[in-house]
Amino acid sequence: MTTNSIIPRRSFGQRIVRDWKRYWLVYLIGFLCLSYYIIFCYLPMGGIVIAFKNFRPARGIWGSKWADPWYKYFDQFFNGYYFWRLLRNTLLINVLDLLFGFPAPIILALLLNELRSSAYKRTVQTVTYLPHFISMVVVCGIILDFFSSSGVINQIIEALGGSKVLFMQDAGFFRPLYVGTGIWQGVGYGSIIYLSALGGVDAELYDAAAIDGCSRFGRVIHVTIPGILPTVIIMLILRVGNMLSLGFEKIILLYNETIYETADVISSFVYRYGLQQGNYSYATAVGLFNSLFNFILLIGVNALSRKLSDVSLW
Repeated sequence: MTTNSIIPRRSFGQRIVRDWKRYWLVYLIGFLCLSYYIIFCYLPMGGIVIAFKNFRPARGIWGSKWADPWYKYFDQFFNGYYFWRLLRNTLLINVLDLLFGFPAPIILALLLNELRSSAYKRTVQTVTYLPHFISMVVVCGIILDFFSSSGVINQIIEALGGSKVLFMQDAGFFRPLYVGTGIWQGVGYGSIIYLSALGGVDAELYDAAAIDGCSRFGRVIHVTIPGILPTVIIMLILRVGNMLSLGFEKIILLYNETIYETADVISSFVYRYGLQQGNYSYATAVGLFNSLFNFILLIGVNALSRKLSDVSLW
């Protein structure tokens, strides 16, 4: 007689009850996280039906009449005056942020990893982390004050013999200011995940590379970077999957009508037309297009990464 025939097998329900009694706190935490996503992420998705209706708040979502034709608001957006401007601005800002903003935390993490003084390393980390925890309203207020006509930057320019520059009224300065201040605000906090990945690189690989004659820079190229490459690829996939998603908070706090030509993006357009002008159906259609475009990008980039590097989200 085998041991398995002596010990009775518990049913699925019994195992769940046993695990619940033993790990009830873990289940509770998981339930709270799941509830958050269901309530605030999945249930609101039912509201996308507004994009296909002539929505009137007084009638409600289901009481409002269907748009005729059903793609009415999508057609208005795609053939509208602002479509190409919004798409161009959104993509350009995201591409610039991808080119300059994405590598910045990686470079900072590599530099911090090479520091020998732990006290200096902690100081640099603290200084670079702090901007992330400043409120976006405060950050935008600082930017506006620094780059105003009488701000610190213009005072320095005048002290060096130059003339004032109207940074916040010149459309050509918006993208560099947006990307540059974004790097300043997020580079320290973004480096945390790469520092964690660096901690997982086997120290014996560094010793072996040193024995083989690799310089310090060579060890970074041949050991450090390959060690964190899977993490970099995953973060890149997530970043590319949000190519059309820009936080409208910073945009609407910084832009004005004189720089709409380069500053107006899809998210700010949705905010302006949806909440300020009450054109809910049109704004929902634009937001749905934005989400679908990001979804397609995420699927495509993930498949490409899986094919080329065997690293992917799923």
